[in-house]
Amino acid sequence: MVSFTSWARRLAGGLVLLLAAATAQAAGLMTPTDGGVPPLKLREQHVTVDVEDGYAITEVEQVFHNPNDRDLEAHYRFPVPAKGTVAEFTVWIDGKPVVGEILPRDKARQVYEQEKAAGREAGLTEKDEYKAFDVLVNPVRAGGDTRVRLVYMQPAGVDTGVGRYVYPLEEGGVDQRQLDFWTANERVEEHFTFTLNLRAGYPVAAVRVPDQPGAAITQQGPRQWRVTLDNRAAASQAGGTAREQGMEQGAERETAAGDGKPAFQLDRDVVVYWRHPKDLPGTVDLVAYKAPGSDRGTFMMSLTPGDDLPPVSGGRDWVFVLDVSGSMAGKLATLADGVGKALGRLRPEDRFRIVLFNDGTRELTNGFVAVTPEAVNDYVKRVAGLQSSGGTNLYDGLKSGLKSLDADRPTGIVLVTDGVANVGVTAQKRFLELLDKRDVRLFTFIMGNSANRPLLTALTDASNGFALSVSNSDDIVGRLIQATGKLTHQAMNDVRLDIDGVKTADRTPARIGSVYRGERIVVMGHYWGDGPADVTLNTRVGGQERQYRSRFTFPKEGGDNPELERLWAYATIQNLARERDNFGADADLEDAITDLALEYGLVTDYTSMVVLRDEVFEKYGIERRNADRRDLERLAKARREASAPASNRADQSQPMFQQPRASMGGGGGSGGAAGPWSWLPFLVMAVAGLLRRRR
Repeated sequence: MVSFTSWARRLAGGLVLLLAAATAQAAGLMTPTDGGVPPLKLREQHVTVDVEDGYAITEVEQVFHNPNDRDLEAHYRFPVPAKGTVAEFTVWIDGKPVVGEILPRDKARQVYEQEKAAGREAGLTEKDEYKAFDVLVNPVRAGGDTRVRLVYMQPAGVDTGVGRYVYPLEEGGVDQRQLDFWTANERVEEHFTFTLNLRAGYPVAAVRVPDQPGAAITQQGPRQWRVTLDNRAAASQAGGTAREQGMEQGAERETAAGDGKPAFQLDRDVVVYWRHPKDLPGTVDLVAYKAPGSDRGTFMMSLTPGDDLPPVSGGRDWVFVLDVSGSMAGKLATLADGVGKALGRLRPEDRFRIVLFNDGTRELTNGFVAVTPEAVNDYVKRVAGLQSSGGTNLYDGLKSGLKSLDADRPTGIVLVTDGVANVGVTAQKRFLELLDKRDVRLFTFIMGNSANRPLLTALTDASNGFALSVSNSDDIVGRLIQATGKLTHQAMNDVRLDIDGVKTADRTPARIGSVYRGERIVVMGHYWGDGPADVTLNTRVGGQERQYRSRFTFPKEGGDNPELERLWAYATIQNLARERDNFGADADLEDAITDLALEYGLVTDYTSMVVLRDEVFEKYGIERRNADRRDLERLAKARREASAPASNRADQSQPMFQQPRASMGGGGGSGGAAGPWSWLPFLVMAVAGLLRRRR
């Protein structure tokens, strides 16, 4: 018997204009195209991910091999994870791991080049804007190996009861300069492993790894799971099957038994989902850390509202703004098929427009089109015949989508793109000014790892919409179901969080904005002292004021989460960078970003991480502050692992929310209590932007 989830995935495949065919450029070992020598080999890559307390720490350890008879430089390019920042870069020198230190970007590059010229071991990690981290190691000795480790941190959110972690490998193929100059060795030649340890504050009913049939999933407790990928284990596994834990009762997944080749291809993301059981309460969770002897602590407060947002109704205008630039070449067929199926599900009272953009822009429709069978069939054929080419004039595409809107009808703009604004207007401030003139909400589906996330999320935030990142390795149905609940229910608008009784400051985000069904509100900041605090969440829903209140205690001391300091610092840096992008370059903003990055050991646009021999660090007078911080973080992690995961719920005695949190339900994507078929009529809404006009 075919499982429901397998059947649903096939049925929904045509609706997915969000996902691409898997032809994106992979992240891998990069070598100059004119190097004239065989490329370096990536012998081993071992990835360890720890997800707990609302954040994830990813360690990537690699072994490069130089098969040539002369020393070479290794260059590894790694996509910037969503809201992720490098906190450690380590190179093994004389068999000993040496942790890198943060310097201003120009100074770090200067020191690296000096050591490279001197023939001494050195490493450098730089950030290429929002696109990628570039890792340089020199020298990889002739006929020898070099081992490196990269560690980055990022928030680990839960949406509609489902958590999601992405290990990014697909670069997206949108940075033509890199593609022209570098070639990528996309293979791990000998041994690849991926291990994700999940320690949750609430029970986890299921874990899933789509598009990775060799993944082994084991449950170690009600709140503790492990996911492993090992190319050697997959190659030798007898029987070639592994059970997908908890997702489909009685169903087994097909697992690659291997073809005798131990190499692993770095050509697709690794995506891990975990699902909490339904009917968990809406909660407020608090994680805090105070360094010994300090009065100031760092906190992360996570609010998961109850599911009390009413549904929306009525006819709508839908505007599809579709990227048909050259980088969409391998993705356009999926996009076109999805739009075609979406048009076929519109209701008679709805209207639609389709706007296309690459170097320029054109409207496929001639104004809004009424939904009739004849019109739908006509535009399905037109979309299916689209061809990709040219650059990405995102501004003109969005501007065209905003034309000729009817002020009397709720309107949603659905932007689908995988690229970067590289033609025409590119300044973020101009985009924001464009949206400020229209009373619409923008929903953006970001395809791949190389899209300009800072710009796209700024636009959706400004219009009180949302941005949803989508990987080629995502579960199609699951991501659509998550988006559906946001577009079929009213949102919390003008959300404000007040904390009284305990002094807090430096909170991020400073403005929360709109919160959609199933979303979690995460606020970080500093606090002084301890004791009870009155926490109030104020918002408007459907034009009516709402207030949620609780009272709980901030801890006096301790906490085993020193990573919170870096997470707060990077969230603050992102806010400063957004201000810079919105209003233009500013020396004070650049100094503020640099100071935070130097203090907390973070790779940013203005700082890089350099690895030198121990005696060379001393020669340059570089303090080992980041090495000390990493020692502290590793010790804290070991202490956390020594005990079972615990809940961080703070509002147990005075619950802030009276309803259970929003959930996708149980049983392998069944859609929740409403039954396994209830979500089918709404799949199109996820890609078409069903919503109410912003009040």
